Amino acid sequence: MEDLLARVRTAVVAAAWVAALAPLTFGGATAVAAPVTTTVAGTAAEAGSVGTVVQEGGRLTVSAGEEGAVTLRFTATLPAGTQGPVSAVLRLPTTLVASAGGSPVSKDVIRSTCAVNGAAYKACLWDMPYVRAGEEKDPPSLALPTVTAADTLAYAVTMDADRTALVLGHPDARVELKDSTGTVVAEGTVGLDFVPGTPPPSRRGALHGRDKYGVLWRYEGTGDVTRPFAPRERVGGGWNAYTVVTPLDSPTAGGTGSLVARDRAGVLWYYEGTGDPAAPFAPRERVGGGWNAYTAIVGSGDGGLVARDRDGVLWAYERNHYGYSWPFAPRERVGGGWNTYNALVKSGGYDGILSRGKDGVLWKYNRQGCAPCAPFEPRQRVGGGWNVYTALAGTAELGRDDNPDLVARDAAGKLWLYQGVRFLKPGSYGDTVVPGPTRSLVGGGWNAYDLVF
Repeated sequence: MEDLLARVRTAVVAAAWVAALAPLTFGGATAVAAPVTTTVAGTAAEAGSVGTVVQEGGRLTVSAGEEGAVTLRFTATLPAGTQGPVSAVLRLPTTLVASAGGSPVSKDVIRSTCAVNGAAYKACLWDMPYVRAGEEKDPPSLALPTVTAADTLAYAVTMDADRTALVLGHPDARVELKDSTGTVVAEGTVGLDFVPGTPPPSRRGALHGRDKYGVLWRYEGTGDVTRPFAPRERVGGGWNAYTVVTPLDSPTAGGTGSLVARDRAGVLWYYEGTGDPAAPFAPRERVGGGWNAYTAIVGSGDGGLVARDRDGVLWAYERNHYGYSWPFAPRERVGGGWNTYNALVKSGGYDGILSRGKDGVLWKYNRQGCAPCAPFEPRQRVGGGWNVYTALAGTAELGRDDNPDLVARDAAGKLWLYQGVRFLKPGSYGDTVVPGPTRSLVGGGWNAYDLVF
């Protein structure tokens, strides 16, 4: 019986081959059927298959700031028989839309070096095209090194991103490898998360304190609100000659920010910021006398200041940008009633001042931002309870959120940080920043200073 079944199977297989090879007739024409082809793994028959790209360690967090480079690592597995050289590209699924006529990112928003299979790192360049209305362009991309084909290719890409990289968000970037014919031989995605990093020194705030000996000390912002200030640095002595010192532009860790100081004779002096943190102020220049007429002098944003006289009238001195007087244009009357406030301080940004009433309520006055307008918009209430503080000072950004902040010293000498909160102004298309509702402790011992700005 088994012999019979074997003979039957042999006959069936033979018949199949005969049928496959036998000439076929169609309307008098004869054709020969093509032989059956079987696929065997590991041969050139796999030429149409596509390999994979696998990221190591999961999504990569890239700090957009001063932290330095991190390394993206991924491995590409190529189909057998891939012919080199193999080129590769990493593309971001992001469209960079032109803002204010230009790119929303800096020229060197990401600086990268690349290596494959342990070779030495070499510079590799990003293409970051931006589009205007009606344009179509390729998305941002990074050209990876072209290398000889291998079963696997291990890529390492360093990424050092600046502040503008935040607009890139949290992309799943596509990696694509091609062989010598331009055929895609491997593809996949890698995850990137661009998060706020430490701002550059020019964006980080700085705080100053004058001690009882007249020495001025400087605290540069770190960009980390859990430890907002670096150890203090000595600016210099002799600052007890002044009864008022106020910044015109928010001081920064980069050494920028000018200020004015009034001496006991009523003369106002101008100190221009140098941009050198080691010596942040240029030698003083005389503005003029008669400033003892004012009970308060405070920077108001964009390099200007406001001054309150003994009758409670507030006067605005806009920064002179046109040369008819130096450094301020002739004063203009803002209005009366300002002696209801017992503290006036510059906002940490460029958008106005903060005023504390005798009842402890803090108010924000935003700048109008138009030449023929009154200098300030109607005031906005920040909140009550601010009369517990003996000193207030607006600062440039101390964290990583692009918002200016405020520090406040209480009677015990503790310094508190209020991070700025941005919101849309009522009845306006613009936004504003005010001190947030919560505070964090910076530290004690700040009663050593009789002036904080």
